[in-house]
Amino acid sequence: MLREVVLTHQVWISVKSVDKNKEILASYVVGRSLKQLSKDKACKHGYMLAVTKLIRIGRGENKLCPEHILFPVDFRCRVFIPVAGEVLTGVVQHVVMGGVFLKSGPMHMVYLSTQLMPNYLFVPGERAYVRDDSSKIGIGVVVRYSVYAVRWVEDKYREFRVLASIDADGLGPVALNGLDGIDS
Repeated sequence: MLREVVLTHQVWISVKSVDKNKEILASYVVGRSLKQLSKDKACKHGYMLAVTKLIRIGRGENKLCPEHILFPVDFRCRVFIPVAGEVLTGVVQHVVMGGVFLKSGPMHMVYLSTQLMPNYLFVPGERAYVRDDSSKIGIGVVVRYSVYAVRWVEDKYREFRVLASIDADGLGPVALNGLDGIDS
């Protein structure tokens, strides 16, 4: 789900970057803020896609550290957050005996468990899951899935972990035009 949220980001500016008039250009603060935001791919509000508006640059303070000035920057941004029940598509990256891992947009940890893909059986030689109607889920296959559960994990990856399901009509492997292996 796409949302617009207002976030506050703390920007540290070195005292050495202050000019002779003891002023710091707003463009410098904004540039530093955007550089720091580009390193953070996600927060608990979702995956940051774009900053849409700068709302305010707060008053700088250097109470915590005399070598740096801390500026609070308020901005509006567009985020993507996975929500239970939402239908998305992803590409299979890894196949294991317990299920498959998908990459879907900015999400690298979408897990589709064997318990949530009924009638698919693991074929060890092919490293894929096959159903009796010959539909196959393997590496590189595009899968339409429903978000079953979501959890925000604050670790070194800072991302949402998603549990997926294809236990409904219209979900499962997607046939792409021209990419079904049939030569014309």
